[in-house]
Amino acid sequence: MSLNLTGAPALEPVSLVEAKAHVRVDGTAEDALLSSLIITSRLQVEAMLGLALIEQAWTWRFDTWPERVVTFPLRPILGVAAVRLQNSDGSLVAVPATDYRLDGQRQPPRLVWVNVDLPKPGSTVLGYAIDFTAGFGAAASDVPAPLRQAILLLVAHWFETREPVVAGTPSTRFPEAVQGLLDPYRIRRL
Repeated sequence: MSLNLTGAPALEPVSLVEAKAHVRVDGTAEDALLSSLIITSRLQVEAMLGLALIEQAWTWRFDTWPERVVTFPLRPILGVAAVRLQNSDGSLVAVPATDYRLDGQRQPPRLVWVNVDLPKPGSTVLGYAIDFTAGFGAAASDVPAPLRQAILLLVAHWFETREPVVAGTPSTRFPEAVQGLLDPYRIRRL
């Protein structure tokens, strides 16, 4: 399986101005560090929750199609641009959009084949490709407020604590307040 980012977010869910106000920094001396911490914090939140926060394009390639349903590795899904099969010569051919349906309301979202036999690719290695768009939307305001707040708290935490572990203190991956903000967005398995 291969999941590749093909279109990065155009902006971050938290602006540099918001981060500077949150950590109470004036001037531009810390701009590069804060910008880096914003990106790092977004990526960490996305990885922990299996989310894409700001609209981004992905290509997901895999060897075999499991039954009639494929569960996406990210959420939320804004749309599927194409489902393609790799021919034996390496070229990719689009499958008609009428052959599948996006079930984006389900958590996690999935792609379902409808009234059609599953097509077989000409290659047994990464023979299927799904091009999709994930995220809450294109604007920072589309991202739920608790997730934006978690990013601000992480930025502040890493801005103040620049070493991975402080000697003599218990090590934790995230401050408890961040965990509390992220918990409602976790997928729970029963």
